[in-house]
Amino acid sequence: MGLENERLDSSVIMDEDEFNRSMEPILSGKHAPYAGTAGTAGARDPQDVNAHLKVVFEDVIAEPYSAHSFDGVWVWSHAGFELVKFLFYRLLTTLLAVPLAFLLGLLFALLSAVHIWLLTPCVHSVLMLLPSAKIVWRSLTDAFVSPLFSSVGKMFSSVRVSAVEY
Repeated sequence: MGLENERLDSSVIMDEDEFNRSMEPILSGKHAPYAGTAGTAGARDPQDVNAHLKVVFEDVIAEPYSAHSFDGVWVWSHAGFELVKFLFYRLLTTLLAVPLAFLLGLLFALLSAVHIWLLTPCVHSVLMLLPSAKIVWRSLTDAFVSPLFSSVGKMFSSVRVSAVEY
C-alpha cells in the first residue's frame, strides 16, 4: 500500500539564533547594567567556577526520536522552562544574595583569620621542632625498642615449626 514506508515529520521553522534569542526575555538587546559585563557571556564567572550549573532545557527534558510531542508543546515547554528558571533565579538572588554574601564574607574572614594567625604559625612551629623531635625519637627507639625486638628475635630464632600429618 505504500503507507508503511512514508514518514511524517513536522518542524517549526525558526533559525537557531532567533530561537536562542527568544528564550532570553529580558537580557536580549539590552546593555548590561555593570561596566565590563556588556557583550560577554561569562564576565561574572571568568574562572568558569560554575560550569556545572550551565543547564539548558535539553539537559533536563529530552524526547527520543521515537516519542515526540507536538512541536507547539515542545516550544512552549522550552519557553516556560527558560522563563521560570530566569524569573525564579532573579527572585531568589534578590531575596538571598545580600544576606548570604554577608554571611559568607564573615565565614571567609573567620577562616582567613584562623588560617593566618593560628594554623600557619602552629604548622611552622611544628615543622621547626620536627628535626629535634626526630633525633629524640630515634634515640629513644634505639635505646629501648631496638634491644627489645632484637632479644625477642633471637629468642624465637631457634624455634622450628614443622607440619605433621595425622
